[in-house]
Amino acid sequence: MAVDRPSPDRSAARPLRIAMVVPPWLSVPPPGYGGLEQVVTGLVETLVDRGHAVTVFGAGQEHGTAAAFVSTVPELQFDRLGEALPELAHLARVNHRVHAGDFDVVHDHTTIGPLIAGHRAVPTVATVHGNPVGEYGDVLSETDRGVGLVAISHAQRRLNPALGWVGTVHNAMDVRGVPHKSAPGRGPVLWLARFSPDKGPDLAIRACREAGLPLVLAGKCNEPAERRYYDQVVRPLLGEDVRVVLDADRAEALRLLVEARCLIMPIQWDEPFGMVMVEAMATGTPVVALDRGAVPELVRSGRTGLICERVDELPGALRAATELDPAACVAHVAESFSTERMATGYEEVYRRFIARTAPDRAAREPVRAPAR
Repeated sequence: MAVDRPSPDRSAARPLRIAMVVPPWLSVPPPGYGGLEQVVTGLVETLVDRGHAVTVFGAGQEHGTAAAFVSTVPELQFDRLGEALPELAHLARVNHRVHAGDFDVVHDHTTIGPLIAGHRAVPTVATVHGNPVGEYGDVLSETDRGVGLVAISHAQRRLNPALGWVGTVHNAMDVRGVPHKSAPGRGPVLWLARFSPDKGPDLAIRACREAGLPLVLAGKCNEPAERRYYDQVVRPLLGEDVRVVLDADRAEALRLLVEARCLIMPIQWDEPFGMVMVEAMATGTPVVALDRGAVPELVRSGRTGLICERVDELPGALRAATELDPAACVAHVAESFSTERMATGYEEVYRRFIARTAPDRAAREPVRAPAR
């Protein structure tokens, strides 16, 4: 976690009234395995525990956090994932419900939100969950002064430093109840991601085969592009040394992580965070990854994993991973990626941004004629 500059002691400040906006296709917490949903759930629960009044704005009828919940549409919009209109309608309904007298700050986790958040009477902090380049970068570049962008890693922020960043706060996870091993794993290597060329499942198969180690491919494969990639690229590479687990839920994913000798991350893109690496280390499982994106911010090479510069270094790293101490992995997550640490970072961002935007909000207030 990192923020731009220190703020006053938060213990001396009053609790905040926070509107937490999530995309209309996500359930908080998720019924199964969901990285963003788990992050938001941990943040919400910790902020509520600290005395803040949090209201989650989402879709559907159910939620499982300690926060208040406001639904903008009766059903989750998962079937319309990726369409612009459901998210725009959701955000328009949020804007109609967010008033300056009720909230101090809006924390927006949607894609389009930063583009239209300037219409709100309440300052908005928006976490950027993807890479801020290309079309997404164009959207983010149109945010106005009433919206502050928060990066989830320094690597992500460096991709587009000209944006209106107001802080960098690492994602985190609630480790309560997460199982972990006490001795190095002797099971198969685990690859846990969505089936996409960016995630390098083909490289994982080849590296494990060269290392003489069995592999479990536990992949998300429920969207058309993922199914096509699996059928056309991954399936022809499969053999007796590779076991496939499709669309694992959270409980199964944690079990596979505990059993694994290591997690392999042969990513082929500048991943802005990579929550699965934190989850692996929380179970005591080290990470073997290529040096891309936020990997060096998450993994301590030689202690909680091994970071490789080249693909041909992966087989040796996979064999050496069992020399790493599971306890060091668990301790690293507890120290660097706790929900307490994440909540502290966001509290500082909220308070600093509220103070910074106060003069602009005051200037926009209508001048009322004196009473006669």
